[in-house]
Amino acid sequence: MRKRKKGRKLSRERDQRKALLKSLTQNLILKEKIKTSGAKAKELAPFAEKQITKAKIGNLAARRQLARYFSKKIIKKLVEEIAPRYKERKGGYTRIIKLGPRKSDGARMAIIELVK
Repeated sequence: MRKRKKGRKLSRERDQRKALLKSLTQNLILKEKIKTSGAKAKELAPFAEKQITKAKIGNLAARRQLARYFSKKIIKKLVEEIAPRYKERKGGYTRIIKLGPRKSDGARMAIIELVK
């Protein structure tokens, strides 16, 4: 019996999809607000929130797990600036705001940002 797979393919192979999510998460952490397509934003939100939850732990093991995806600069910002902001919050660190379609190809656009 066929079972449904979780997540979107985003017209990419697995490695390209992983690289895309990693890159989008890095930009979200650095800029705290990015504009992207709606589908990418919906895929990015759970991935980014899992990384923020790891950063909230903040010990050496958590930092090493984050090092699989991010550079030292991004890990430092994530653990020292962003994670303490959400110390009392149990989840829901991101917000997606839907925008109109993009002029060139009509793709639905969205802004994804970290909740203050």
